[in-house]
Amino acid sequence: MESGGGGQDAIRAKQKIDQALSILQDLELPRGQLNERSALALLALLDVRPDTPWSEARAPLIGITPMMNFMAEHYGKTYRPNTRETVRRQSVHQFMEAGFLLANPDRPDRPTNSPHWVYQIEAGALELLRSHGGEEWDKSLRTWLTSVETLKRRYAREREMQRIPLTLPDGTNISLSPGGQNVLVEQIIKELCPRFTPGGVAIYIGDTDEKFAHFDREALAALGVTVQEHGKMPDVIVHYREKNWLILIEAVTSHGPVDEKRRGELQTLFKDSTAGLVYVTTFLTRAAMVRYLSDIAWETEVWVAENPSHMIHFNGDRFLDPRVIHSTSSI
Repeated sequence: MESGGGGQDAIRAKQKIDQALSILQDLELPRGQLNERSALALLALLDVRPDTPWSEARAPLIGITPMMNFMAEHYGKTYRPNTRETVRRQSVHQFMEAGFLLANPDRPDRPTNSPHWVYQIEAGALELLRSHGGEEWDKSLRTWLTSVETLKRRYAREREMQRIPLTLPDGTNISLSPGGQNVLVEQIIKELCPRFTPGGVAIYIGDTDEKFAHFDREALAALGVTVQEHGKMPDVIVHYREKNWLILIEAVTSHGPVDEKRRGELQTLFKDSTAGLVYVTTFLTRAAMVRYLSDIAWETEVWVAENPSHMIHFNGDRFLDPRVIHSTSSI
């Protein structure tokens, strides 16, 4: 971190940072969050500047980068861009776990990887923090700490209600975080699999929020594959047992299709598979597919959710049976 005065009133700035640290301690944050970085994050979330009274704290919708810009502009603390994740994971996430910070209250289904992801101080917490330094602080703090567990449980229920329920072909019930690629993953399980991999077993289903929503490691190991890094996994893996094929499916919403590089990565990851490998890129719409046509690798398949009964094959031998081949198109 680099420090700069920038004409700020250094004394008032330090006083405000110290007060924010005191608040975090009163809110019983873990020791790892009792530091200047977390204090500055709290000040940014409240739009409290060195000369702003706590009684005038606000609750703007704000993302990580604007928070870091606030720290630099008003407190002369400049963090390098590659520390964004540190601010997010080591300060902001703990604020959420403590119950006084919400993610995307304006749009709870915003995709995890959205550049528009924002945070906002919870309304009750805002009222509490506005009382800091006043006669009501101690009483309000005790009330908050007593009620915060109930508040956290309520928000946990609300987040659960926003999830996408999904029943796998074998009857297993899972849920996916809302938004992002999971809208397409839902269509893959409900539309693609029954049509093109009947009787298939879902071995792995990724989740934009929790990394994986379903992972049968034993089933994958039985096919000779042991995966150490699920970060390189495709979005969906289905074992089409009738043909003994492993269908590796990418859901394209923010990341690209199965291009030559990605196919090479998957070939390496699944090189020990005793089942044949089939690579499928999926899109929500044909318009989305057009953007990536020049990137899609040969010897792979493409499926579009808005035309679920069709599969597009990029050259070579088709993996589909004659009934389905009759209704497919080739490029």
